[in-house]
Order: sequence, then C-alpha cells, then structure tokens
Amino acid sequence: MTSTAGAPPTHSTPADLAPGFLTGGVVGASLAAFIGGCVVGRAPLVLTGLVLPAVYGLVFFLATLPRRAREAAVAPRTALAVIESREAVRGETSDVPVRFDLSVVPEDAPAFRVEMRQDVNLVELADYRPRAVVVVEYPPDRPWRTRIVTRPTPKWEERAAVAQVDSVPGPAMKSETPEGCSSGLLNLLGLLLGAAAVLLLFRADLFGSQGGASGAPEPSVSSSSTTTVTSSAITVTSATGTVALGPRQSMLDEGELRAAVASLTKVAGRRQALSVVVQDRLLTVVFSPTGGKSAGFDPRSLPYDRVPGLVEEAGTTVGAESPRSWQLTADGVTGSLTLRVVVTDGGSTGTLRADGRGKVLRKSGS
Repeated sequence: MTSTAGAPPTHSTPADLAPGFLTGGVVGASLAAFIGGCVVGRAPLVLTGLVLPAVYGLVFFLATLPRRAREAAVAPRTALAVIESREAVRGETSDVPVRFDLSVVPEDAPAFRVEMRQDVNLVELADYRPRAVVVVEYPPDRPWRTRIVTRPTPKWEERAAVAQVDSVPGPAMKSETPEGCSSGLLNLLGLLLGAAAVLLLFRADLFGSQGGASGAPEPSVSSSSTTTVTSSAITVTSATGTVALGPRQSMLDEGELRAAVASLTKVAGRRQALSVVVQDRLLTVVFSPTGGKSAGFDPRSLPYDRVPGLVEEAGTTVGAESPRSWQLTADGVTGSLTLRVVVTDGGSTGTLRADGRGKVLRKSGS
C-alpha cells in the first residue's frame, strides 16, 4: 500500500528554482560591491555589499513565514517502521549521515515506503540494523519528510521493542530529490548576473578612477608616440607623458596637479620639459630628449598654488566664475617660462598670460 498524502515532487518547478537564482544574484552582487568598494575606496559600494545580503535575508524570511507557519501548525504523526536497509554516506565525524529505507506502518493511515537520510552517532549506529523496528515521526501531508525518533517516549519505546512490522511493497518515496544541473546552472547564472549588474551600475566608480583608494593618479608615459617642437628652424623630438584623473576629480583640487607632475617625473626621470598642458582632468608633459642639451624647464617648478587663481581670473574676462572648460599651457622652449590660460564659457573666450611665478602680465576676453 502507498500513502494517500501524495508523493513528493519528482522535478523542480520554476517556483523551486527561483530562490536559488535570486540567492546567487544577491551573493554575486554583494561580493562584487564589497570587493570593488574596498579596492577603489568607495564607502557606498562597501555599504551596499554589507547591507544587500541582510535585506535579502529579511525579505526571504518574511516571504516564507506564512508557509512555514502553516507547516508548523500541522502536528506530526508518530508511527512504527522497520528498517529495510541502511547505507552510511560518509564518516568523517562522530555523526555519520546514513541513508535509510523504511517501511512505515501508521495505526490510522495507509502504510508507505520512504527513503530518507539522517545523521546517526557512531556509537548508536549498531541499534539501527536492518529489520530493526524504530519509532518515526512525519507530517501527515508530507510523509517523505519522515524522521527517526532517537529518544522516543517510554510507551513508544516499549511498543517498538515487541512489535512485528511487515515490509511495505512498492517504490520508496525520497525525502531528498536531486536538483539536477539546471538548479546549479541557474545559481551560477544568478551569481554572474548579480556581479555584472554591480559592475555596470558603478562602472564610473570602479573603472573611471585611476588612483585607487588614495586618489593619486597613475602615470602613463608614452614610449612610441612623439611630439615635434620647432624653434629657430631646429626640430626636437621628445617623449610625451600623460596623467588622466577619474570622475569627480580636477587638477584644480589642492595638491592634485603637484602629485600628477611628481608621478610623471618619477617615471621619466629628472628630464626637462618643453611644455606642460593642463586641463580639468588631463595633464600632458612634453619631455626634452635624453642625451643632449636643449631648452626646457623643470616641470616641478610650476607655480602650482597660483593655477586655480589664474583660471578664476581668466574666467572673469568672460563673466564666468566657473568656466565650462579651461586649459593652461606652460612653455619654456623659447627662453623664460610663460603661462597661458584659455577659458571658454558658451561662445565667449578669455585669455590670460603670466610669467613663471604666476604674475599676470596680460589678459583679454572676446
């Protein structure tokens, strides 16, 4: 005979696979956000990586609370069962997972056959030999969740000691249905999609900043590209170094331009510069060739503290306190160092010229 409570599902439904997919997505997103936030020094990303699993766990708990309450409201049924067979799955610890094949014979319900897994202490394993009668409990609506009662009441223990339980024919219901490869693939897909979503949403923070947590720009000195500077019919070829800042950074920020120039001179050595071009987030230095004497200046001698003031003063020529774009060019090829600032705002252009110390020599607007 078989139980009338119904058999366990033999395959996974979309509702069964959805939690695994969502869990994989949350795990991938939280790991990507936490690790990425630590690398680039972004507190919102780190906070997202910590808060997202907690929020998901709370939502999952609240969503499954009605179902778990309904299951808990069903009182388990106690019955006698005979062990048809047993098989220890593995034995690394004192509690060994054992797979049991049981014939369960309730008093007021049809008998059924079930296959289940339960941890058994090594000391007590001999008590669960084949053909031994044991006391079990199971939910009436889910008999495949049968469990052996390891400490039954004296009444049921006495009944199990003297009872004779016959085997139940037919296939055994399984308490654990194999999930198959589809569940694992969905979990992996959710993990990858979660990580990709974080990388896409926060790509500006993760990939736009070149300086990591400290905010210092990473230098990039070109070795293949060249720049030709012509002065007094003499052509000089030199290497070019650039530094690009990430989002929400500017060369006008305190210490940013000085750090960018220092990073380039550290890579290129103590070479003279023929020109330095500074924009809001880009620094370009044209270095003089090595192994020969040529005109130039030390890029570290620029009046860094005067650059923000020069840009602001050039902006006043077009009536803009914060111009849309600006560029400072330091040129020392023709002799003394000169600075030229050009700002644009709408259709207006302002120009300012200063000496090597940042003293304004001339300014005009159009």
